[in-house]
Amino acid sequence: MARETTIRQSNDDDADVDPRSGKIRVPPDMSLQSAFDDNEEQPEFDEALRPSKLSDVIGQTAVVERIRILLEAARKREQPLGHLLFDGPPGLGKTTLASVIPRELGTDFQITAGPSLSAPKDLLPYLTNAGKGSVLFIDEIHRLPPAVEEFMYPAMEDFRVDITLGDGLNARTINMQLQPFTVIGATTRSGMLTAPLRDRFVNREHLSFYTLEELTTIVCRNARKLRTEITEDAAREIALRSRGTPRKANNWLLWARDYADARGNGKISFDIAKKALKMKGVDNRGLEELDRQYLETIITVFGGGPAGVQAIAHTMNIPSDTLEDEIEPYLLREGLIQRSPRGRMITAEAWKHLGQKPPKSKQIERDEDDVDSRGQLF
Repeated sequence: MARETTIRQSNDDDADVDPRSGKIRVPPDMSLQSAFDDNEEQPEFDEALRPSKLSDVIGQTAVVERIRILLEAARKREQPLGHLLFDGPPGLGKTTLASVIPRELGTDFQITAGPSLSAPKDLLPYLTNAGKGSVLFIDEIHRLPPAVEEFMYPAMEDFRVDITLGDGLNARTINMQLQPFTVIGATTRSGMLTAPLRDRFVNREHLSFYTLEELTTIVCRNARKLRTEITEDAAREIALRSRGTPRKANNWLLWARDYADARGNGKISFDIAKKALKMKGVDNRGLEELDRQYLETIITVFGGGPAGVQAIAHTMNIPSDTLEDEIEPYLLREGLIQRSPRGRMITAEAWKHLGQKPPKSKQIERDEDDVDSRGQLF
């Protein structure tokens, strides 16, 4: 897999090129910051909705403040930042924070993903090309193969790698010293990380969901980056249906912009935002067509539950892992379903949201279950 660097400069004939890595050396006080500033001369960076500086990051206040302390300490000591692990649900800004850190430090940045590193030889180019204080970002780090993971241990602790050349009696081992660098890992399933790898990250940060006010601010700021006019109530409406996730908010903002350009005058008003999201099938709680179909299947076919996930999957003609990974997490977080040993059950909140009333027999049965569960305590 070709190495990808996110820090790139213009093709200047007088640029100072590192002959070993092929990267352009950029003095920290020269053009590094200007490459990421949002200005009129660089519209390609305006289209990228990720913040370019730590001060531009909205939300995750405690996490950002701790990262700011780590950066200030690393600058004062003139040492590389300690290895850092981000974990949390998808779309909350793990990659964004990882890309902001090297910009703040003025260092090189390499990015790869766990599934693409199938063998130690795939990781070796990233390690040998890492400069002093540079950052190597590994997304989905929990999917690293065991061989690659063990190959990383001495690189993270002692900044060295052992390379075996040849086979059999002719084999020899070369110890290669590396420049001190920083590994930043991102994972949506921290429980799948092995303890030895997890413990090698000096710093660990968990990202949580965003508030409605934070998402509204993100939508308004990104609308300006997209050079799109949006009203505050329209931004709030988009944020309300974004499930507390900036990635989802950006997706709905882009769709609302397309709808406003195609069916309106280019301005995203409250009515335009509601019509655009209605066309996408997104209701005022952020539920989409498939989410409501899941709830309605349990109600119409299984009488509100309990129902096994396999039975629901076969009824909807959808793989069960899709239900468990994509649909159920948000419904559980919103309190619209319950997972019990007997199966999935619709809550009173879900009945209310869908505008339906639970059958009396079902309500009596649930009341009896509550009495039985309390009676088991005595």
